Amino acid sequence: MAKTIFEKHSQGRKGFTLPKNDVEVSLGECIPEKFHREEDIKFPEVSELDVMRHFLELSHMNHCIEKGFYPLGSCTMKYNPKINETLVRNDGFMNLHPFQDEDTVQGALDILYELQNDLAEISGFANVTLQPVAGAHGEFTGLKIIRAYHKLKGNTHKKKIIFPDSAHGTNPATVILTGYEVVEIKSNDKGMVDIDDLKAHVDDETAGFMLTNPNTLGLFESQIEEIAEIIHGVDGLMYMDGANFNAIMGIVKPGEIGFDIMHFNLHKTFATPHGGGGPGSGPIGVRDDLVKFLPVPMITKKDDKFFLDHSFKETSIGKVQSFFGNFAVNVRAFIYLKMLGAKGLKRVAENAVINANYIMKKLEDYYYIPHKDTYCMHEFIASGKWQKEKYGIKTLDIAKRILDKGFHAPTIYFPLIVPEAMMIEPTETESKETLDEFITAMIEIAKESEKNPDVLKNAPINTPVKRVDDTLAVRQLNVKFEW
Repeated sequence: MAKTIFEKHSQGRKGFTLPKNDVEVSLGECIPEKFHREEDIKFPEVSELDVMRHFLELSHMNHCIEKGFYPLGSCTMKYNPKINETLVRNDGFMNLHPFQDEDTVQGALDILYELQNDLAEISGFANVTLQPVAGAHGEFTGLKIIRAYHKLKGNTHKKKIIFPDSAHGTNPATVILTGYEVVEIKSNDKGMVDIDDLKAHVDDETAGFMLTNPNTLGLFESQIEEIAEIIHGVDGLMYMDGANFNAIMGIVKPGEIGFDIMHFNLHKTFATPHGGGGPGSGPIGVRDDLVKFLPVPMITKKDDKFFLDHSFKETSIGKVQSFFGNFAVNVRAFIYLKMLGAKGLKRVAENAVINANYIMKKLEDYYYIPHKDTYCMHEFIASGKWQKEKYGIKTLDIAKRILDKGFHAPTIYFPLIVPEAMMIEPTETESKETLDEFITAMIEIAKESEKNPDVLKNAPINTPVKRVDDTLAVRQLNVKFEW
């Protein structure tokens, strides 16, 4: 374990000397006496070299996509082209201010306008807003649009939003946050929406239906048109959670198969930095008659000039984010789209699907895979069910052992409808050699479960931090360093 910066302290050692303060300041004049320290704060005294080595050591302890494979199903963790990062740091972008006059930011508005149009074309919707700054924020915006739609029509009786039991956890949370009632329906034995259960729950109070497609089992919901007919039959709206759009972009347009609203995750699908809580972007696409409810202002073009359009503010749900959303994230997505083009986007989806199916096929004899007879999309669900039943090895043990093999663990215990679940998503950016290394590691772990289960129960063994009590760590978090 590397020493902390405090442990590298040596009295009198300095990395930088501040110039002598030539301004007289009386602490008592600006800070009340009761807030004064009784003794000086202890800062570590270290050289500049020690500081640099400290942070380099810390960076090596972290796992990142540039360091190793990151098969974290549900949250697409793919390699981000570094040209995106180089271009977005151009002074022309970085020195803009959101309060500048429209005439002085025409280039930026041009990019955002074109990104709106590109996303609309890719998804098959009439228009797109770039304001939401996360997937869940996009969900919130989409459900506010559903509420505005029903309010304008006088549908005061619409109280319920339906979604399947395989849904992302943000879906029910968003439903509650926007004032609707949660209605969960079952998945059938094929991992799809149970149409009979859906029909049993749909009534005149149904405001909408939320669905991730492909779903969290990694399967494409092939009954969309039938589902849409049922929901539209009671004047409900179809909402698509676009978290898994990486598997179908360039192949399927959600707006053309029955969906009315959809959010994108630019920080997953369109290769902007992802992880550590941000930054993100969750644009919303809508069908033609819902455009009037989108947040204002919208970026519009007239006579070769771009401007911020507030003309439909009477019907708009209002702003959901200041200014233009996460501008730099949107610019990165724009660059990504322009570099790939239509053919490139389709190849991304195809390669993501091929990679997932390749791993699934190679592991089907070693782990329980509930839907192995169906081609998966960009991800699939494997389970530690066999290991638990035969050898007392839990999925958590398998995940911890994966860390010892040099890979990040996949999402575990989700979706909840599969016991001991592991959601594995290789993405399109990983090579066959990397996939083979991961497959070999997973097979080794399956064999260790039988022959040497104690290794898994004590894993991880060779990581900087060994296994911790996750529950206790959350409830009794203590990050204080005692010097």
